[in-house]
Amino acid sequence: MDVSLIIQQCENLLHDLSLSYVKEWKDKNNSQAIGYMPVYIPRELVCAGGMLPVGIIGGGDEVEVIRGDAYFQSYICRIPRSTIELGLLGNLDCLDGFLFPAICDVIRNLSGMWKITFPQKYVKYIDFPQNFSNIGREYYKKELLLLKTDFENITHKKITSKDLSQAICLYNENIKWIQKLYDFRSEKPHLVLTYELYLLMRASLILDVREHTQLIKDYLHSVENEKRPLRDYVRVIVTGAFCEQPPLALIRALESSGCYIVDDDWVLGSKYYTQDIPLLSDPIDSLVSAYCDFAVSTASRFEESKNKGHYLMKQIKKYKAEGVIFAAPSFCDPALLERPMLQDILTKNKIPHTAFKYAENTGQIQVIKEETGTFADSIKLWGET
Repeated sequence: MDVSLIIQQCENLLHDLSLSYVKEWKDKNNSQAIGYMPVYIPRELVCAGGMLPVGIIGGGDEVEVIRGDAYFQSYICRIPRSTIELGLLGNLDCLDGFLFPAICDVIRNLSGMWKITFPQKYVKYIDFPQNFSNIGREYYKKELLLLKTDFENITHKKITSKDLSQAICLYNENIKWIQKLYDFRSEKPHLVLTYELYLLMRASLILDVREHTQLIKDYLHSVENEKRPLRDYVRVIVTGAFCEQPPLALIRALESSGCYIVDDDWVLGSKYYTQDIPLLSDPIDSLVSAYCDFAVSTASRFEESKNKGHYLMKQIKKYKAEGVIFAAPSFCDPALLERPMLQDILTKNKIPHTAFKYAENTGQIQVIKEETGTFADSIKLWGET
């Protein structure tokens, strides 16, 4: 399959705010679809219930927020207002329920607002443990069992251990191919364009996991044969964009400013685990272990101060990054509170870094491009900033 056709398919999914694919999938499979907000939800459990997990990350730069502004104050990120706008426009009517993970106070408030605004829909706010000892594990297992019961009530079908084990295997396969995609991008960043990888990852929020795995396989098979020039770009990691996503034009601008982005935390929920989900005798325990033991480091997840920055330094070494770009949505408390701690660690290790803020509908792309271009040039000239 031609690379351009694969990317066009992904871009069509990105722009299809009415979720045509979800509607067609529901009709074909005679089943339900469960929407979820980033960063993380146990998609394996949704899949085990025979339902389609659908990631919603706001309306991007294609939705004019009108009524949504009446629901939230102006000094928070834009993602809740554009998500409410999509709901009020009817774009999300095909979703049979909505999961709101514990990311921050904004998403907590959005879950309550959603329940009030759409009382006919199933809504659940999922609080995750920040203590990963036995107490935290027992708590999360109880939460998963309650969620399992809720899904069984929605589908009127029992979710067996076999169902969940099979779903875990499907997502383990997806994890493996996403990692291959990132590793190949690191080895040959001139072949895997950043905006193409981003579109492939965004497709993971909509597509059935089997289709998404196949899409990555097709892309990797095809992109090896692409004739693309190797440029004198610096290798950087982008971090802080784990929730509200930057517009596609901004992602293109970062790369064209002179940066090969060799790692990122965009669409983080689709690559939340650092390794396969373990296949234990009780698959619920498998999900508990995966979350508590093998999750990536991110601002919305508790991390002891002594470990802060270890994951980022590990990724810098793994992907041979020459610098770090901190990109966070405006008013994103978790990312902006964590940034100074990570910057301090990078400074101590003499790793060049820069930072900017954006919104999903940002119009300051040229300014950001000039800033990151200057950052890339400074690394080439002096190696440190």
